[in-house]
Amino acid sequence: MTDKSKPSVADHYDTVAADYHQMYQRENLEKLDSYPANYFRLQILARRIATLDAKRIYEIGVGEGTPLVALAKMGLEVAGCDISQEMVNAARQNFERAGLSQELIQWGDVEDATTLVGQLNSGKFDAVIAAGVLPHVRNDRLMLETVKMCLKPGGTALIEFRNKLFSLFTFNRRTRDFIIDDLLASVAPTIKDAVAAELDRRCDLSLPPIQAYDRILSKFHNPFELQELFRVCGFEVVTIHWYHYHPAPPMLEKQLVEFRKTAMALEHEGSWRGMFLCSAGVIEARLPG
Repeated sequence: MTDKSKPSVADHYDTVAADYHQMYQRENLEKLDSYPANYFRLQILARRIATLDAKRIYEIGVGEGTPLVALAKMGLEVAGCDISQEMVNAARQNFERAGLSQELIQWGDVEDATTLVGQLNSGKFDAVIAAGVLPHVRNDRLMLETVKMCLKPGGTALIEFRNKLFSLFTFNRRTRDFIIDDLLASVAPTIKDAVAAELDRRCDLSLPPIQAYDRILSKFHNPFELQELFRVCGFEVVTIHWYHYHPAPPMLEKQLVEFRKTAMALEHEGSWRGMFLCSAGVIEARLPG
């Protein structure tokens, strides 16, 4: 499938905007077909923002607005943008219901800084959030430069990413691809071919099933490489907060009755295990003050 035949990121999120709020509702934690990872991500963001000396928060990729409304209820000044016009519309409605100005939400493309500059008229922000954005951008460094543009000196960025190291725990085609394409990138072709043949026998290459999210640009990132990119871009990397834990490889989820409850019990576990058991994380990085 060529890039031209793929749906755009904006098109994808336009189609899911109407129901996206359900991912943040506590009552849906065990009801949704998909794991409520966004709920636990919002917990991380709210908790970290509460510990910072931050008054003004900007979100890139606001979705339907639930996270920003939650932060506004903490007494913070908020604003944000999204590349999906339907998400912008939904967020504005959410803001109106919460008694917030709809003008705080604008359409914007993080890879085009000119679309965000109008929201800096009142000054730069103490913290910038981007959840569900980095996987969809073509130029990671360009995105981080736009984040820097929005931040005050000493400001903090909280950027979500999909964890490539989780592939070592999935035992499916992503395990095979990570070992061959990343771990053995510089190894002789004859050895790579032998390893690939062995992995083809041991991994379930039919998994994971292709879904709508996989048909758009949706990258994984190696956390070690990502931290280095933040440093190159002038950030001081503080830590990574892991979420979306898996108590067993995903292929066993439907077989294990206690899979979801056990996964939720692991959330906020906070150790090195998250680097392998979690499919996503939030990297917290600070600009020098």
